Amino acid sequence: MQKYGVNELRQMFLDFFEKKGHLVMKSFSLVPKNDKSLLLINAGMAPLKPYFTGAEIPPRTRVATCQKCIRTGDIENVGHTSRHGTFFEMLGNFSFGDYFKTEAIHWSWEFLTEVVGLDKDRLYPSVYLDDDEAFEIWNKEVGVPAERIYRFGKEDNFWEHGAGPCGPCSEIYYDRGEKYGCGRKGCAPGCDCDRYMEIWNNVFTQFENDGEGHYETLKQKNIDTGMGLERLAVAVQDVDSMFDVDTMRALRDEVCRVAGKTYKANASDDVSIRVITDHIRSATFLISDGVMPSNEGRGYVLRRLIRRAARHGRLLGISGTFLAELSGTVLATSGEAYPDLAEHKAMIYGVLQNEEEQFNKTIDTGLRILADYEEQMAAEGKTVLNGDKAFRLFDTYGFPLDLTKDILAEKAMSVDEEGFREAMEIQRRKAHDARETTNYMGADATAYDQLDKSLTTAFTGYDTLTGDTAIRSLTTLVDKDHPGELTSVLHEGEEGSVIVASSPFYATMGGQLGDTGVISTPGGEFRVDETIKLRGDKSAMKGVVLKGSIACGEEAHLSVNEEKRADTAKNHSATHLLQKALRLVLGDHVAQKGSYVDPDRLRFDFVHFKPMTADEIRRVEEIVNTKIREGLPVNTQVMDAAEAAETGATALFEEKYGDKVRVVSIGDFSKEFCGGTHVANASDIQFFRIISESGIASGVRRIEALTGRGLMDLYRDEETALNKAAAILKTGAAEVPERIERLLQEIKTLNARVESLETKLAQQSLGDVSADAVEVKGIRILVKKLDGTDVNGMRTLCDQLKDQLGDCVVILASAADGKVSFLAAASDSAVKAGIHAGNIIREVTKAASGKGGGRPNMAQGGGTDTAKIDEALKAGLEEAKKQLG
Repeated sequence: MQKYGVNELRQMFLDFFEKKGHLVMKSFSLVPKNDKSLLLINAGMAPLKPYFTGAEIPPRTRVATCQKCIRTGDIENVGHTSRHGTFFEMLGNFSFGDYFKTEAIHWSWEFLTEVVGLDKDRLYPSVYLDDDEAFEIWNKEVGVPAERIYRFGKEDNFWEHGAGPCGPCSEIYYDRGEKYGCGRKGCAPGCDCDRYMEIWNNVFTQFENDGEGHYETLKQKNIDTGMGLERLAVAVQDVDSMFDVDTMRALRDEVCRVAGKTYKANASDDVSIRVITDHIRSATFLISDGVMPSNEGRGYVLRRLIRRAARHGRLLGISGTFLAELSGTVLATSGEAYPDLAEHKAMIYGVLQNEEEQFNKTIDTGLRILADYEEQMAAEGKTVLNGDKAFRLFDTYGFPLDLTKDILAEKAMSVDEEGFREAMEIQRRKAHDARETTNYMGADATAYDQLDKSLTTAFTGYDTLTGDTAIRSLTTLVDKDHPGELTSVLHEGEEGSVIVASSPFYATMGGQLGDTGVISTPGGEFRVDETIKLRGDKSAMKGVVLKGSIACGEEAHLSVNEEKRADTAKNHSATHLLQKALRLVLGDHVAQKGSYVDPDRLRFDFVHFKPMTADEIRRVEEIVNTKIREGLPVNTQVMDAAEAAETGATALFEEKYGDKVRVVSIGDFSKEFCGGTHVANASDIQFFRIISESGIASGVRRIEALTGRGLMDLYRDEETALNKAAAILKTGAAEVPERIERLLQEIKTLNARVESLETKLAQQSLGDVSADAVEVKGIRILVKKLDGTDVNGMRTLCDQLKDQLGDCVVILASAADGKVSFLAAASDSAVKAGIHAGNIIREVTKAASGKGGGRPNMAQGGGTDTAKIDEALKAGLEEAKKQLG
């Protein structure tokens, strides 16, 4: 048998099913689209669920894919075994009401035995316990002896996911040989050892589960198959595990080279090598699909993967950052099948480099915080670290639990692991709730799901802002976000949504806000407040009946609000110019992470790892406005996706494009895949100005900007505000900045005088401090209550009192506006004698229902209970005495 490589096997599978009449589709993004039930795509069929449910019509009734997938449910086991991994590729052939069991079984056998060349005598099919039909096909048609066909129960060979389509499975196991077995008598397919490996699963979706255990036969029976590419490669290449197949071995070897280690020379090193090998694959693909590190959702998954890999790099003795370098091997081994990896190379490298650098900083911070926890535990006589604190180290600072346990064990301490798991579970529940899981597609069924599946809405709005068409469907509205029910008529004052077969109204998508306008019928008028995109290439115009009534079947005249459409187009075209300008000024790592355009403004989110400087913002504005002044023509062209990519057109990585795409070009300056509406010429934008630049997530910046009418409105408002300020200052508009500077200088001088006077008054009110100080072992302790002195004044007073008293500790309190401030300061000699001002303030603020802390020589805090100032100061005095022994 020839030992085909991973990339060869992938292509062989897709070519085989293409010859069987299947449409070969590119892998969907790892980020689910319109499916709130999933955080990340975790199976080959997941992106195809709308076709299985009938919510959308598939492009062909036979489809084949190689889908990238990520599963992190057992991430803690990755590395500790050679079985577990987070990233994998799932080969699949699918039928939507076309072929069924006979073809699916025959083709799986044909591919494995005749195309790949696996030994027939080492393949063992399994069927569902009651699926005699599948058994007969395997036995009588394919020719597999009955004793080599295994029947398994519902747990193993019946696929279902709550309510929805479901059915029996037929798996194919490959006998890897006795060397991988457990040695137990009776070891056979289904054993949990490594000898019999499941490589293919045919799911026969023939039933509908109502969610309560009742099954009905589906009118349209489907086929959903899955075969792990890495598992197939393990069998074909006859290697120990997925970490030994050609592409992963190349990555594993690169990890070893960077670490200066040899695989299988040391068991603990092997764990780290496997963790890094797996996690860098997952991280690279996630970033390429637009996921950025964060503390929630899929961004949290990415951050965890990167930080686990980085931490295992430290365990291997790797110094500095190394993950970005390893991503190059992922691109080299997978780039041919996934060309978007190369397109996003700069971004992948930048995100990995930035996140690893941040982790290197936070892990050192985590070590310091853990040291503080250890000190507190020792002081309190405890040996078990609170689970919440351990989770804070993990969640906030990326500090792995096992590292915390190892460090504490060296000091005969441990972690409350149950408390840690409880805190972890709370975090997981939050992430799960964020997915709003409800049903099979992650959303409750609505009136929109009851619409005729064959109905689509053709968009005519690129060429016209008006149109005549018949109303095909109407719904009521429960509120602005939720449809009520299908209806045949809407009356005056009623809110609802209108669905037609062709419309000039652009539906909200791609970051562009949908159109507004009016729908007129012979009997009524409907104001369109929002246009939304529905599944199945439909759109709905939501709004209210202004007069009369509108009904299904009526002819209607549709008219888009021309002014708002024009202003939106200006902002949308400006985002294209902005993205290109950002890449020119900041670098090729810049990639769009999101955008929003409406008639009033534009917002653009992009990958960049530090705030833009004022000069960078100025240069970007200058480039955009130059292109506007040049009057570059805006052209659109519909072309094949592959052809468009070859022209250098920029695509959004989280979008899934069809065979045909719309490309928008602004002169020779900008070229992007885009389905939105645009100006005819860049000069129509008029002018462009960035009004803010900020960070919204790790490695993601946001620009907000104005064009045309929106910018003129801003200038008008700013002019009004400037003239008002000039009037108040009794000066001309041009002299306002100078006048303000003089006033600020005067205020600064007056504040300094006030602070000086307050300090003198406070010092005078203290009287003879020498007489009030308590001496303990040569150190004077002064405790005083002030009235209305701010923190700056208290600091100045502390310095003066220290000079006056010499070897001393000063503890001050001052009340104002219902709150109290505390300050403690210690001379160098007092610190050497055992004084820690931070610990004194902790005791002081605790007594006044507050908090605080600081260094040994200076600390401050605050409280909310002014009635307990005397009690708090007394606590501070006692703590100082205690420290001096």
